[in-house]
Amino acid sequence: MTTSVTPWWKALKLRQEIRSASGQIDDVQMSLFRAVHATGAERPPYADADYYGDITHPTERLIDLLTEIAVRIGGGDDYLKARAVTRLDQGMGGGKSHACIGAYHLAANPRALLGTELGQKVTERARARIGHPLADSLGRPHVVVLPCDNMTPGAGVQELDGPAVNLYERFLWRLFSKDYTLFERYRRYWSDKHKIAEAISAVNRPVLIIVDEVLDYIGNGLDGANQTDLAAQDMAFLRALLDVVNDVPHVAMLVVMIASDIDKTALSPAAQARRDDLNSNLDRNGLPTTVTGVGDFADILRRRLFDAEPASEVLAATAALYEEVLTDKTWSKQVWDPIGAAWRRNWRAEMTSCYPFHPMLISLAQSEWSKITGFQRVRSTIRIFAATVYALQQRGKAGEWVPALIGPGDLPLSDSTVREALLGSGLVEDDRTIANYRSLAEIEVINHDGSSGAARRQDLERQSSAWGTNNPRAAERAATFIFLASVVGTLRPGRGRGASAPEVKAATSVPEATYTVTDADGVVDELVNPNQGMSALDITPGQGNNKPARYFLSTRLTHRMLVKNIRRTITEAERDQVIADIAKRLASSGPFRDLQFVPADSQHSPADVLATAGLDTAYTTRLIVLDPAQYSLRNGMEKPTLEALTVAMGLGQGAQQLPVQWASSAVYAVVNTQQRSLARNLAVEYLARQKALHAPEIQNDAELKTIGAKELAEATTQLERALKRAYQHVAYLAQPDPDGERHLDQLTFDKDNITALDGMLVWKGLAARDKVFDTGQFSAKALLHNLRDHDYGKTLSDIRAAFYSAPRLPLLYSGDRDLQQAIYDAVSQGLLSIVDGAGTEVEVTAPGQVNLASTGLRLARPQPKTCADCDQPVHEGRCSLSADDTVANGSAHEPGSPGGETPGVPRQREADGPSPSPDQSPKREQVRDRQVAFSFTKNLLANGDSADGLAALFRAFYMALDERQISYLQGTLQLVIQADEAEQIQQRLEELGISGTFKEI
Repeated sequence: MTTSVTPWWKALKLRQEIRSASGQIDDVQMSLFRAVHATGAERPPYADADYYGDITHPTERLIDLLTEIAVRIGGGDDYLKARAVTRLDQGMGGGKSHACIGAYHLAANPRALLGTELGQKVTERARARIGHPLADSLGRPHVVVLPCDNMTPGAGVQELDGPAVNLYERFLWRLFSKDYTLFERYRRYWSDKHKIAEAISAVNRPVLIIVDEVLDYIGNGLDGANQTDLAAQDMAFLRALLDVVNDVPHVAMLVVMIASDIDKTALSPAAQARRDDLNSNLDRNGLPTTVTGVGDFADILRRRLFDAEPASEVLAATAALYEEVLTDKTWSKQVWDPIGAAWRRNWRAEMTSCYPFHPMLISLAQSEWSKITGFQRVRSTIRIFAATVYALQQRGKAGEWVPALIGPGDLPLSDSTVREALLGSGLVEDDRTIANYRSLAEIEVINHDGSSGAARRQDLERQSSAWGTNNPRAAERAATFIFLASVVGTLRPGRGRGASAPEVKAATSVPEATYTVTDADGVVDELVNPNQGMSALDITPGQGNNKPARYFLSTRLTHRMLVKNIRRTITEAERDQVIADIAKRLASSGPFRDLQFVPADSQHSPADVLATAGLDTAYTTRLIVLDPAQYSLRNGMEKPTLEALTVAMGLGQGAQQLPVQWASSAVYAVVNTQQRSLARNLAVEYLARQKALHAPEIQNDAELKTIGAKELAEATTQLERALKRAYQHVAYLAQPDPDGERHLDQLTFDKDNITALDGMLVWKGLAARDKVFDTGQFSAKALLHNLRDHDYGKTLSDIRAAFYSAPRLPLLYSGDRDLQQAIYDAVSQGLLSIVDGAGTEVEVTAPGQVNLASTGLRLARPQPKTCADCDQPVHEGRCSLSADDTVANGSAHEPGSPGGETPGVPRQREADGPSPSPDQSPKREQVRDRQVAFSFTKNLLANGDSADGLAALFRAFYMALDERQISYLQGTLQLVIQADEAEQIQQRLEELGISGTFKEI
């Protein structure tokens, strides 16, 4: 907006009651009953005649109505120049109550009302009709008000009705101002026209009778009373009164009853008969009229909303601001001419009458909204526009952009007051449709805080442009107009269904040359693209210049619309979380003893996450499922994952080398990068349908709920299938050559029905790679085949550990049970031996007796069997040497002598090694190896003796190692050492290929 033009929100001041209510006008629906009878805080401001005149625009029809009444009651002998009975028959929101209150003030407070602008015009018109001034104070008329929408037939209110019961009695009590004597005098004559006329004349003053919403009383009201005589009396009184009013001088009557063709009130046959009866009497005795016309909208709005008229220089400057764009040839050809913008021909006058509203918006309200059945013309318009003006004024005060004139795209649907005033105006009659359009406003246009909505996001995400600062809400304005053109139903009066493309472009226009028709085309094209903008549009393609495209915001496909729009609100975090949750649910361990899932952690690198996940579990085969959010293989994006797996398997170098012992028994399930993308898309679809199904619009509609549940089930199936397919990679530690290097190996499943989430399928795949033994494959011979020379002599505990830690050894299907069975079978078949620390063979009688946790029992090659008699290899038949034979050296074996055995006592089998010569001691050769195990914790800071003792101990270790006296070494040493010495030890450890942990303390 040009800075030299004062914006409307500064040029006009909102009325205090609108500012106090934050744009909501609680008393926009005026009440005659409250204006006459309310007191204290309940008394509305318009009960004051001056205030009423201040907020009331003097429409021609209202002036005519009040003039008729003024002449009839205050025109002296010329009272017959005005009709006696007037009927207001407009629909809801047409200004009937407003007019009744004006008539009441005219008679009850004539000096005050006639002093207002409205009253002055009534005085002028009355004088022109009768040729002389009205009587002073109109002759002090008396007003009888029968607010039938606040009266219960047969149940009078003591404060208002005294002893009165029927409608005639309540009329008398008010006519005589609670004079009981006069009341009793005429009480019995409810159908006597002469007596009723006499009663009215007895007041000796002009009388104005106002009967408001009479159908509420004679219709369902009398039905509810269920008193036949009461109904008969009341109807007889009304018929008589209508006749009498025409005969008594200086008496006027104003009756409010909506015309039958626009009043949809459901009535019983009896109530309908009473309405027809009263209708015929009103037609005979009075004339129907209205107090507002479609041309009064703008003036009524401005008078009702603002304290004063705008300055003429502001109006002139604002009008001039728009002239360039309104006369632009391109805009005229492609926008203004196609929409038939008649207001453009007399722009300055039209704008002046509509300010601060754009004539296009006023035309929409006057020509279209007012023709919608159920739209409460004046009342609804005031509510909508009051909320709009307040919300936009607050934006202006906050330094935000506000249009120079409020157009049809500028109703701020983000403001709940505006949105609810619009949806509750009668433009939308069906509650379900109202709920659907409420959701459409949030999803398709703009949400409550202005941060989202399809159109709003396009404005927020639009790249900078020459016109961006002058029209920052272009897409929102276009979408708002489509919304307004859609809520009225499938057919706009005189326009067709929805909004035409030129109308939508017009709604985005601004009085700035930088915003061109080409820019408007781009905004609209982007907005109506279902993949980028509004997804609930029904688009009717254009057919040349004379039949442009039309856009209708439909509620028929609410579920599809919700899904499409919720899809755009799904965050990456939500998407990745649901993938992780479903992956965990789908994963199964199969033969693996443990199943683990490693969740992503965006705050740490993939390698750090695996390093700290606690995956190095002893004596356990593990299937480890990696979160797709942080890990994937192939497609050029696998480097971080490969680095992380390398570290997790203990293959890292330098600072990345971790002390991992059980890497061989860990198998990793990893997704394929390309397949992950497909799964992510399906995860968004799943989440969108899940959220849509829980939306109240879906939950409250059985049909849509069924559709939503079906689509969610289908989306779940598709996501699960895609996620299984995505997990097609298996990573593990391999060492196919026992003498070769360990390395990271991979297995990829190419078939769609095989997934790395299934532990059984993973195991089968690894079995084909000789990484594992399948069920029943690990036999005694398989055990011997996998043992190396250096495995003999190891403890059973070490052999067990090797099958979990050494990648050269395949993993076992049933773990320890398979190993126990194989060892037992091998021993039973004489293929292996189990010996104790002394080398003595140990018998085992069942697989369960193979104690794999033992550090004292060892595996050994099978020992040769000897004859108990001759100490020779086991043979059949007699021993080659008897007790009487002599040995080669001439000495004889005597019982009890060296080399002999005691009869009846079996010879104990000896450990492997040469047999003792005859001249050696009969004692068994000493065992050559001993197992040593000890632990200690020492504080050496102030204990020199301990330090010296440990130094001597480690020197003994050194000597034993240096002289090759130690054949096996295992352990963990933790110590606190000076930094320079630690560096030397670290270097030594690296040379030995041993990973150590060093940290500052």
